[in-house]
Amino acid sequence: MFHHKHPYPPYIPKNATKLIVGTLPPPRFTQREFKPGDVDFCYGSRDGLLWIILDKIFNLNLKFENTPEAISQRKAFLEKRGIGVCDMVASSKREKIDASDLGIQEPELRDLIGILREHKKIDTLLFTGGNSKNGPEYFFRRHLKNRDEDIKMKIISNDVPRVHQFVLDGRLIKTVSLTAPSGSANRAVGSMALYKEMKQKDKDFNTIDFRVLQYKEWF
Repeated sequence: MFHHKHPYPPYIPKNATKLIVGTLPPPRFTQREFKPGDVDFCYGSRDGLLWIILDKIFNLNLKFENTPEAISQRKAFLEKRGIGVCDMVASSKREKIDASDLGIQEPELRDLIGILREHKKIDTLLFTGGNSKNGPEYFFRRHLKNRDEDIKMKIISNDVPRVHQFVLDGRLIKTVSLTAPSGSANRAVGSMALYKEMKQKDKDFNTIDFRVLQYKEWF
C-alpha cells in the first residue's frame, strides 16, 4: 500500500474569506517527482484545470512551470483576493498509485472545523467537487458526522453547483460544490443539459469555458 501524504500544509492568508477545499494532489507530488508543466504548489498538477480557469477569469498571465516565480504568482493572487486553500485529506493509503479520489483508503481528514475557528473571516467553502464518494463535500460531511457537536448542512440550491450553509458558533458559512477542475469530470460536464444548450449556441464553447462561467460567480 502506498502512503499518500498531502505535501502541502493549508495555505490561508490572514484576510481569507473563501477557502478552496479539495482532497489530495497526485501521488507524484508526495514523491516529489514532477512532470514538465507541474508547479510545486496547491493544485499545481499540469493535468488539473483550477489555475487555468482562474487565469482566464482574472487575466493573471500565470506561468505553468515548476519555478519559484510560478509559485509566487499563485500565492500573490490568493493573498490579494483573500482566498485560502485547505484540502480535506491529510493522508491516505492507496493500492494503485494514481490520482483517483475513489482510490483513497483509510483517509486521515484535516480538522476543517478547527481551522475555520482559527480563521474567523472565512464565510465560504469552495469544494472542488461534490458529494460523490471520496469527493471533498463527501469528506467534509464525514468530518461533521465524526464530531461531538451537532453541525448540520442546510441545502440552499440543488442546482449545479450545489449550495449549502451551516452555522458554526453563530457564524453562517456557505459551501459551494463546484464542478471538479479535472479532466475526468469533462464527461459529466458534457452530459449536463445547460452545457449542451450553450454548446448548441456556440460550437466553440468547451468544458473549460463552462467552468469559467460557473467559477466566476463564486471566486
